[in-house]
Amino acid sequence: MAEMHDTTEEYLETILELEEEGVVALRARLVERLGLSAPAVSETVFRLTEAGFTEMRDDRSIRLTAKGRTLATTVVRRHRLAERLLSDVIGLEWEKVHREAARWEHAISSDVEEKLVELLGDPMTCPHGNPIPGSKRVGDMKPVTPLAEAEPGKVTIARISEKLELDDESLRLVAKARLIPGASATIVARDADGVRVKTPAGETTVPTSVAQQMFVTT
Repeated sequence: MAEMHDTTEEYLETILELEEEGVVALRARLVERLGLSAPAVSETVFRLTEAGFTEMRDDRSIRLTAKGRTLATTVVRRHRLAERLLSDVIGLEWEKVHREAARWEHAISSDVEEKLVELLGDPMTCPHGNPIPGSKRVGDMKPVTPLAEAEPGKVTIARISEKLELDDESLRLVAKARLIPGASATIVARDADGVRVKTPAGETTVPTSVAQQMFVTT
């Protein structure tokens, strides 16, 4: 039962994250994001629909019901609070907190969630710059641009996409180059290899596929 519970939460969380990124939630996107087979994803999506968590639209996209959105939002909130705890309090390396928090999110109760909010000061975002649902704090929401499309000059790293958070090698590159959210950088140039950026760590070429999933403000 616990395994199915975790699977339900993982799927709903992923659908909500796709929505946040402006990506249509299709079964093919879930296959890509979750690293599972198409038949396995189709079977689970069918069960989620039968349980009233999701709906299949005419264009074959998947939509969260009110019931599904409530649970998905809770899981995303607890995941991102866990990331903050791991990063800000425990001191786990930035590039490791996403996968570790994925192990914690299903076990956090509402009581623990409340204590985490109190301990962490009700943070607005996770360490990757993505908003924490339900935070009472309000800040300036500046327009963001994918790093791959930003013009040369000074920028501030705003956030990292959830998809990139699953790419351990790219996260290590980003961390080594000190391109984590809140950091300042200078875009030197864009070329066929990617985006050349300069930080206190030196000059780094960020591959275009990675830079497309990093968002900056100017």
